[in-house]
Order: sequence, then structure tokens, then C-alpha cells
Amino acid sequence: MDLVRIHECLCDKTRLRIVHLLLQGPLCVCHLQEVLREPQVKMSRHLAYLRRRGMVLRERCCQWMIYRLPDKRSRSLEANLACLRDCCGGERVCRDDSARLRKLSGKFSENCPRSVGPAKRGRKRRAAT
Repeated sequence: MDLVRIHECLCDKTRLRIVHLLLQGPLCVCHLQEVLREPQVKMSRHLAYLRRRGMVLRERCCQWMIYRLPDKRSRSLEANLACLRDCCGGERVCRDDSARLRKLSGKFSENCPRSVGPAKRGRKRRAAT
């Protein structure tokens, strides 16, 4: 991932906040929506932008879409993520997002996973009766 593409992704406040939260681990769209207090449509649009540019990856778990940062990162991306991690500590909005995520983590339903782990992969959705 080249430097211009990284900065295009991070130059929007909502995308910056999303990436900051994903630095803490994979999250479902519904979790991001609740933490950032933004509509699902806005979250999906920004996540699609980030995904098209290779900034985030997604994986389906039943009906949920889990987003995460890529495991393999270019030096430029790793350096910018480290900078984001450092800089966000001083930004109130990022601190508030992190605090809200910690507070809401206990409320995340087992039916709506925070991340896709080995035990959850391949789990089939029950048919509606």
C-alpha cells in the first residue's frame, strides 16, 4: 500500500476513527456503528472505501461482517498506524471512542461476535422456521 493511498484513507474523520478502533481488534459493523454513534449506512460506506483501498479486510460470520486491519502490512502502513496509535492518545474523540468500546464490550452479544475465531468459523446459520 502506497503512502498516498494510506493518507487518502486517513484524511476523513470517520475513517480515521474506524481505523483507530480496528487497531484494538476486529469489529463488526454494528459495533462500530454503536461506538461511533453513526448510522449503519455511513459505516458501511466508509468501510467499503477502506476495503477497496486495501486498508481493511472483512470476513463473514453468519449474518455479521467482521472488519479488521490486514495482517501483512507495508512499512508505510505500519509506520502510519503506529503514528495514529500515538497521536490518538491525545485526541479526545479517540479516547472517548476507546472508552465507549471498552464499556460496550461487555454488552456485545455472543450471537454477534466481536471477532471471528476458530470456534466460530464455519458455524452454520439456523434456518428460520
